[in-house]
Amino acid sequence: MARACGQPVASGRGRGDSGTAAGAGAVTVVGRCHPTGRGGGEEPTAVSCCFFSWRCCSRPPHRDVRQPSQGAVVTVSAAPTVESPWSVGYLNNQIKGWIDRLGSVWVEGEITQAKSQAGWKWAYATLRDTGQTASIRMMVPKNLMAADPSLLAGGQRVIVNGKPSFYVGRGELSLWVSDIRPVGIGALQAKIDRLRGELSRQGLFDPRRKKHAPYLPGVIGLITGRGSHAERDVMQIATDRWPEVCFRVINTPVQGADAAPAIVDALRVLDADEEVEVIIIARGGGSVEDLLPFSEEPLVRAVAAAVTPVVSAIGHEPDRPILDDVADIRAATPTDAAKQIVPDAAEEHRRIAEARTRSAAALRGWVTTQQDVITALRQRPVLADPLSLIDTQQEVIDRNRTAARRCLHTVIGQAVEETSSLRARVAALGPAATLARGYSVVQVLPRDHGAPQVVTTIGEAPPGSQLRIRVTDGSIQAASIAVHPAD
Repeated sequence: MARACGQPVASGRGRGDSGTAAGAGAVTVVGRCHPTGRGGGEEPTAVSCCFFSWRCCSRPPHRDVRQPSQGAVVTVSAAPTVESPWSVGYLNNQIKGWIDRLGSVWVEGEITQAKSQAGWKWAYATLRDTGQTASIRMMVPKNLMAADPSLLAGGQRVIVNGKPSFYVGRGELSLWVSDIRPVGIGALQAKIDRLRGELSRQGLFDPRRKKHAPYLPGVIGLITGRGSHAERDVMQIATDRWPEVCFRVINTPVQGADAAPAIVDALRVLDADEEVEVIIIARGGGSVEDLLPFSEEPLVRAVAAAVTPVVSAIGHEPDRPILDDVADIRAATPTDAAKQIVPDAAEEHRRIAEARTRSAAALRGWVTTQQDVITALRQRPVLADPLSLIDTQQEVIDRNRTAARRCLHTVIGQAVEETSSLRARVAALGPAATLARGYSVVQVLPRDHGAPQVVTTIGEAPPGSQLRIRVTDGSIQAASIAVHPAD
């Protein structure tokens, strides 16, 4: 049974406006909602306004139609069928009516994907169930965050009070939060943080162990979801930048329990391929639940052990998976990964052209400078007439030669004169001059055949001594017969 609300009702047949409609065969009239029945005190069974919105009456309409006590005609909707389906707007209105009757509720969950900007009146986030795969969008007034902005920190465990709201236009359910209370860090985020800390202590995040990708890889390995936007973006951007680039693509699940093992297997296959020079693991963002495979320990350790450089291109800034920390190269998005790995051919051609222009200008400048130097050198007198220096030096040599000869003749003449003077003096003082005046030199010849000794006393030539008497034109051999001392 339902009670009358006295609200006005629309008139017409068939589908109505603003998302409300009467079912096929339903009739509407202008009037007010009155109880149906025969007497004023009887309980109503169904009324027109209850069909359009269950917010007015306590139970949905049904086929039992009776005349209201004041004579108004009401409508009743038949159940939706293939021949008379409900419109989307009507369905959404019905859902909204039931959700609005729910009122405010207390809900516990974990904060993910929080967004807030200075000019916004509301902050937006996702409240996820930590026990199962379920989440709901939240709208949080900024005044609730004034005292503690960290309430919407990623991974924060909270209890919120809010009213579920259903947006008819897009058929979206959200929770309008009126109170939010922190409980503690989410269990999922805590587990990820513990693993992140353990791997960091083991040195898997050390920049020194990270490998560099080749400047122009010949073959790029790509691990991503089949037909995903990430696959399309990476291949399209890379091909646009360098048309000759080649890909080895392995499609795997990128979320769920099977994702991590499949990605590990694909990574090992590409790492064993000697032609693959770099491997990209790509996914176009997602919720924390969707990104869980990229924080699982087997995948992280497989990436750390890979010989080929690995690029993480998950594309989710607020909640970075551990893969971002252990990968050799981290890209913000799959598009960014393609830009980091593959050089832009047009840009490289521009750089080459610019380098050639600068090199040609520098070479021309150097040649011009050297030409100026050569011109300046050629204008110098020594290079204008190279023989002039030789002639000058020849004149100097001739002058010096003449002076040397003159000086030499003078020195020689003086030496000759000095020699003649010395010779005359020696001749005057020497024994030859004395001998020429009739004197002689007597020498005794030692018996031991030694050098002759000049006799100066009679004792040096005792009788029997052999003597040599030197005169002007020779010597006379004699013997000492007797000696007589001077008187």
